[in-house]
Amino acid sequence: MSEMAATDPEGIDGVRMTWNVWPRTKVEASKCVIPITASISPIRAHPDITTLPYAPLRCKTCTCVLNPFCRVDFTAKIWICPFCYQRNHFPHHYSMISETNVPAELYPQYTTIQYSLSPYPEFSTEPAPPSSSPVFVFVLDTCLLEEELEFARSALKQAIGLLPENALVGFISFGTQVQVHELGFSDMSKVYVFRGSKEISKDQILDQLGLSAAGKRPGTGFPKGVQNGFSNSGVTRFLLPASDCEFTVNSLLDELQTDQWPVQPGNRPLRCTGVALSVAAGLLGGCLPGTGGRIIALVGGPCTEGPGTIVGKELSEPVRSHKDLDKDAAPFFNKAVKFYDALAKQLVSQGHVLDLFASALDQVGVAEMKVAVERTGGLVVLAESFGHSVFKDSFKRVFEDGEQSLGLSFNGTLEINCSKDIKIQGIIGPCTSLEKKGPGVADTVVGQGHTTAWKMCGLDKSTCLTVFFDISSSEKSNPSGTLNPQLYLQFLTSYQNPEGQMKLRVTTVTRKWVDSALGSEELVQGFDQETAAVVMARLTSLKMEDEEGFDATRWLDRSLIRLCSRFGDYRKDDPSSFTLNPCFSLFPQFMFNLRRSQFVQVFNNSPDETAYFRMVLNRENITNAAVMVQPSLISYSFNSLPAPALLDVASIAADRILLLDSYFSIVIFHGMTIAQWRNMGYQNQPEHQAFAQLLQAPHDDAQMIIRDRFPVPRLVVCDQHGSQARFLLAKLNPSATYNSAHDVAAGSDVIFTDDVSLQVFFEHLQRLAVQS
Repeated sequence: MSEMAATDPEGIDGVRMTWNVWPRTKVEASKCVIPITASISPIRAHPDITTLPYAPLRCKTCTCVLNPFCRVDFTAKIWICPFCYQRNHFPHHYSMISETNVPAELYPQYTTIQYSLSPYPEFSTEPAPPSSSPVFVFVLDTCLLEEELEFARSALKQAIGLLPENALVGFISFGTQVQVHELGFSDMSKVYVFRGSKEISKDQILDQLGLSAAGKRPGTGFPKGVQNGFSNSGVTRFLLPASDCEFTVNSLLDELQTDQWPVQPGNRPLRCTGVALSVAAGLLGGCLPGTGGRIIALVGGPCTEGPGTIVGKELSEPVRSHKDLDKDAAPFFNKAVKFYDALAKQLVSQGHVLDLFASALDQVGVAEMKVAVERTGGLVVLAESFGHSVFKDSFKRVFEDGEQSLGLSFNGTLEINCSKDIKIQGIIGPCTSLEKKGPGVADTVVGQGHTTAWKMCGLDKSTCLTVFFDISSSEKSNPSGTLNPQLYLQFLTSYQNPEGQMKLRVTTVTRKWVDSALGSEELVQGFDQETAAVVMARLTSLKMEDEEGFDATRWLDRSLIRLCSRFGDYRKDDPSSFTLNPCFSLFPQFMFNLRRSQFVQVFNNSPDETAYFRMVLNRENITNAAVMVQPSLISYSFNSLPAPALLDVASIAADRILLLDSYFSIVIFHGMTIAQWRNMGYQNQPEHQAFAQLLQAPHDDAQMIIRDRFPVPRLVVCDQHGSQARFLLAKLNPSATYNSAHDVAAGSDVIFTDDVSLQVFFEHLQRLAVQS
């Protein structure tokens, strides 16, 4: 158990909190500086989670589910809810329970347990209902170069081959117009064309496709409607099982040409991404509302036509930059965001997901589409080309089965129950507020708030959400004798798994209340530095997007100074006396790296890249997100085993290989001497086998990282003083710069920067933290 705990900080519950002991009052909570949050992975896989073949037992007042923390009276057959103290009678089918015969949901180790809500497949002879088949509508951009279209074609063919046989497939291509392909009409290819220049309502789309109640053509003779168990004609015309339409789609892809609409010299191609996504959403909503469906969009350039346009047609007009957005000089931005916001609401109400695969050298509008992807829980991948491994390998991973599968699930709903005095401010992450009011809703909102229930149209094994809590009790509301020393939180996630069955995952956790006014020792011991760093990164990103003129660096600095003043040990006005408890000692370094990261320093990144980085930061688990904030560095050399190295320019040496993992890219960096030996081919000589192994080791480790990661990271292999060495140097602490070049070790390196180093940052922090 202890080994597992060491490697898996989230345990069976998949929950990590910034503070594992909670302050009693609102005032004490605000003195903690770092917000009280829980990061949850609602359907993370774990070997110890049991699935029960029956429905859960709920409390009659607060609807919380029976769990190991309930007090049970076995003789009277009564259980007391730990959230609202309501006494509930066990129903008749629990009459056999006793101290020695306890149902699984009361076992103390099953704080997380799963219930099967669909009829249990093992005991049912019925075939699975067709509505539980997942639906995939592929939307392909054809305003591409021929070779790019060829890469996209082969990726789509491979994907359709990997889909389960019962999955339904639809296909839409778009350029200047949108083409909806009727796959069920196999005699010849039949296409419905929509104009790309104006917005179309859902009703108009259904009308034109012949799917609205009025537009359905009366069939003659035998009603063809009930084919394959579907009663809806649209399903048999536009959405077909993968096994039936693989040949049709493949031949359709082979015939597909790049968009033939003439492009004037000096102009961008006319591309109507917005209309294409509207049509896809309308098609899914008309055929299969409420079932698990994904729109998978492959986009190769900016939208220049119709709703969702992000840039004008002329190439002389550049795509918006961060500077333009700050100065309100991006004329298309707000209108496009408003369009995608409406699309997000439509998709959420239908229960469908938008996945975005953007591959282009220029921006394609990820910043505008972010709202629709994030609100529906979609996946996002940003690459330079459809031929790049970042796109190809990530796209393949989406459809793979077995160990590598992402575990894509649909139609999730999350509900949260809390003890009295705890209120929920909101959630940062891939979900949408269901506006379910109740006593547990806080006045202040962070992210998706005003609710105790959220919709997650799409979720997978690694989806992670950050829940922000507020302590509502102002002062001791009741005499200390009756205070419950424990607080309880319960997370209820219902979802449709990849096999189409409905499951309910119930996680109940408890933590201790502490009166921090009396002393902060327990509070300090319960601080989780890694989680706190990631939560600060997520909160900063949110504030940078939502608050006008927000100065992120200054806000982070002030928070860190307040935290160090509150929890550091020091004599007033004596910086040399300052020490930090080990529970906090890594946190300043995390903040130093966060200030320099791409989440805060948007200079040199396009708005699309920034939006992409933030979407991935908000949906990954704490361990992965911590690597985005503070990359890991491993050093390989002849005289020692591979070992972690300081993220510092001093770690560079001529006879070392470094492996940097910054989540989105992995860098293998060869020192000067190693690179020279490699160029001379020493590794191919039998007497230098050790050198060959040294060269291979970081590549093997990099492949291990790449195999388990989504989106697949970019692999950069470079040499010291080479042009691509910048990928490593940009992440290192500049302890040696061109100003201090005189005392640099031979074979090491300097960084040409005026940024402060970690040491200087620490000195300033100590000085400011001890100020009276």
